[in-house]
Amino acid sequence: MSKIIKKYETKNKIQDVVNEPISSIYFSNPAYDFWNSIVSGISTPINKMTSFEKMSLLDKGINKNDLEQFKLKAHLDYDKLAQALAVTRATLINKKKNEVYSDSISEKILALTDLYSYGYEVFEDVDDFNSWMFVSNKALAGKTPFDIIDNQFGREEVKNLLGRIEYGIYS
Repeated sequence: MSKIIKKYETKNKIQDVVNEPISSIYFSNPAYDFWNSIVSGISTPINKMTSFEKMSLLDKGINKNDLEQFKLKAHLDYDKLAQALAVTRATLINKKKNEVYSDSISEKILALTDLYSYGYEVFEDVDDFNSWMFVSNKALAGKTPFDIIDNQFGREEVKNLLGRIEYGIYS
C-alpha cells in the first residue's frame, strides 16, 4: 500500500503524491502539462522523447485534432502556423479532425512542437514563452524567434538561444 507523502495543489484539484520515483511526477512543469493535453496518449513532453519515440509518433502521424490543440495552446492562428510550417493555410485547414497529415508535414509539426515544448520548459510559463517568440532579439540579428522557425536551421538557432537562456548566458 502506497503512503501519501505530500499534497500539491494544481490549477483544478489537489494532487496526492505517493511514495513513487520522482520521475513519474510531472504536473508542476508547464511543458509536461502542455504535451499531456496536446498529443493524446503521450505522457512525456516531445523535447524529452528519444528519437525512436519521435519516429514512432511519426509512424502514426499527427492529426488535425493534435494540431488544433497545439494552435490553441501556442496562441497561433492558421496563418501563423502555415508560416512556421512553410505550408499553405489550406493544407492545414482542409483536414478533418482525426485525419492525419502527410509524413513531411507531420515531421514539421513535430519539430515545431518540440521547440515549443523546450521553450515552455525553459521559461516555465506558457504565456511568457508565447510572447517571447514575437519579440525581436539581438542574438537573432534583430529578428523575432518566430520569424526564423520555418526551417530546420532556424529552429536549431532558436533552440540554441533557449539553451543559453536556460543556463543563464546573456542572450
